[in-house]
Amino acid sequence: MGEKRTVELDVATPGVDPAGRPRRVPIGVDTLGSWADEAPDLGGDHMLVNIGPQHPATHGVLRLVVELDGETVLRVIPHIGYLHSSFEKLGEYRTWNQIIPLTDRMDYLAPMSNNVGFALAAERLMGIEITERNKVLRVIACEMSRIISHLVWLGTTAIDIGAFTPFLWCFQQRERIYDLQEAWTGARLTTSLTRVGGLMADIPDGFEDGLRDFCKTFPKTLDEVDRMLTRNGIWCSRTQGVGALTAEEAINFSLSGPMLRASGVAYDLRKDRPYLDYETYDFEVPVGEQGDVYDRYLCRFEEMRQSVRILEQALDRLPDGPINVDDPRVILPSKTAAMSDMEAMIFHFKQVMEGVPAPVGEVYMPIEGPKGELAYYLVSDGTAKPVRWRVRPPAFINLAVLPKMAEGHLLSDLIAINASVDIVMGEVDR
Repeated sequence: MGEKRTVELDVATPGVDPAGRPRRVPIGVDTLGSWADEAPDLGGDHMLVNIGPQHPATHGVLRLVVELDGETVLRVIPHIGYLHSSFEKLGEYRTWNQIIPLTDRMDYLAPMSNNVGFALAAERLMGIEITERNKVLRVIACEMSRIISHLVWLGTTAIDIGAFTPFLWCFQQRERIYDLQEAWTGARLTTSLTRVGGLMADIPDGFEDGLRDFCKTFPKTLDEVDRMLTRNGIWCSRTQGVGALTAEEAINFSLSGPMLRASGVAYDLRKDRPYLDYETYDFEVPVGEQGDVYDRYLCRFEEMRQSVRILEQALDRLPDGPINVDDPRVILPSKTAAMSDMEAMIFHFKQVMEGVPAPVGEVYMPIEGPKGELAYYLVSDGTAKPVRWRVRPPAFINLAVLPKMAEGHLLSDLIAINASVDIVMGEVDR
């Protein structure tokens, strides 16, 4: 998908109506909201409209205060609200493993990748080298998370723009991965999969067969959505040329993930700062050209195909062996050992009551989450709890560019632009 697909339409060119008149006229609004002298005087007062937080198109508790001149957006002020508060402060009072359930509730549409990112940060801080089977299983967890996150985005964005059927197809396939997650962890949403130095459980019998069947049949659904949307005249006119960002603008706003790559910047942490042996997997990084809503759609769409490729490779190379490091100071001994061996019971007691101490130091660990660069910054004073825990959430950073993209467009375009950011408010509020 390195090149933007040429779309032949039987309708007027996107951006103009059937009579050839411009569909929208930018009115010269700068990023601070001041308007230029040449802005047209329509003879009416500007309106302030609240979109959200009780609005399906704001995808959560986001509130957008929009200043309108007719139907043209002059200014957008996002109010992020409060969904989950003080996660980073709560982490200072919890041991390293006790923080993992908090990460579930940030990007709750991709909890496993959140779990993996935090575990990798803690393990880098402690100098722990995980097992080969653990690495591959974590890659599987991350790519499953990428697919279900993009499916939620694709289905809900289709609804925002007016297409309902793709939503049903996307959520049907998402349920198949949720079934696999439930079989693995016992939970569908808040998985708490990882432990420092290991995983909460190995994959159950039948998991590999179920995931292989998904990888075999899921691309057929993608083909159906592709046929329905990619060359659809309404879809193209609602997304092409809307909310466009240049590569320089995307970089200046610190965007990451599909938001950055859609603007032509081929930056993917799995390739540029690899972890979990991602450099040994064969996959491509989709990159757009125009940086508009349509290119973000194409990037995320192709990323799902690439995730299927990675999952198939991970299943083929999945080795036997343990999922946890062989260190009783880090990993809880089995219940059988704890009840029959005094030393194992002591290790069990100390871990549960005191936690796993980390050496003095700090670490920054980024991973390529479904929405962009998800990073954890940990500071240790030598105890079993972080003295500081800081999260770099991609959705929060990406949301900052919304006023820049929306100003000068129509109100209906704001809905499509907001959807294209792919926000999840648990990660924004934290």
